[in-house]
Amino acid sequence: MRAALCQAKKAYALDEVPIGCVIVRDGKIIARGYNRRNTDKNTLSHAELIAIKKAAKKLGDWRLEGCTMYITLEPCQMCAGAMVQARLTEAVIGSMNPKAGCAGSVLNILEMDGFNHKVQVTRGVLEQECSEMLSRFFKELRRKKKTGIET
Repeated sequence: MRAALCQAKKAYALDEVPIGCVIVRDGKIIARGYNRRNTDKNTLSHAELIAIKKAAKKLGDWRLEGCTMYITLEPCQMCAGAMVQARLTEAVIGSMNPKAGCAGSVLNILEMDGFNHKVQVTRGVLEQECSEMLSRFFKELRRKKKTGIET
């Protein structure tokens, strides 16, 4: 999770929502990603999707069986769906997202009965550090908006 936090810091430095992730296989990081939606001006530039694309390229296969994704914030519906489609074995989540999370908060797409694959989920790993970074980012964003400073 510490490596995922390092990715989140890269997003933070770009004034992006600080979400980061890494994908691990056989104890080694095979892909990294961080939020780049505003930078890329692309709805699909979420940390998870970037990392999934890199991992698939590295492995030469869209199936990421045997891989674990460490992510600083509970994934949205799009990313949770991609994680199921990629056949990730496990997701380790830092902080939950009660307003938009789809690994147990609003929905639980990762462990939903009826799909042909489920992703094993571990929640709350380095939760305080992940939550504090997000809280600090949004506090600064509100301050900038209030004082008229553009990012």
